[in-house]
Amino acid sequence: MTVIDRTEQAQNEALSFEFELHHLPEKVWRALTDPALLAEWLLPVVGLQLAPGAAFAFKTQPQPGWDGSVDCQFVEIEAQRKLSYTWRVGAMDTLVTFTLTPTASGTRLSLVHSGFKPDQKQNFGGARYGWKLMGGRLVDLFAKRA
Repeated sequence: MTVIDRTEQAQNEALSFEFELHHLPEKVWRALTDPALLAEWLLPVVGLQLAPGAAFAFKTQPQPGWDGSVDCQFVEIEAQRKLSYTWRVGAMDTLVTFTLTPTASGTRLSLVHSGFKPDQKQNFGGARYGWKLMGGRLVDLFAKRA
């Protein structure tokens, strides 16, 4: 299982990652939508209801410069294929999209975090660091549950 940063060097509007996972899309989908599993690799989630337009939040310990809260709202849900939601932290309002593609060995999971503005370079860098860290935790989660 691997995590690949597909973000182009000059890019500062959208992050792109790819995960080659040796698990069926059903299992990968659960890791993206089950509150207990999300808390293991991403962040603890509050009020998650898998329905178009439903609002929910990720909540964790506050950090310097961040209150520990990410406000989200589902934009698109295609079971076991695509999941998209807004990702709001302070004044930053972006979009996270996961796309699942079945492969011969499991699932290719694509993650695109888009909508960063030119004056949000620090947010972009922080999100890139965060997704690499959390992506590693996702890979570890699947390794533990193989």
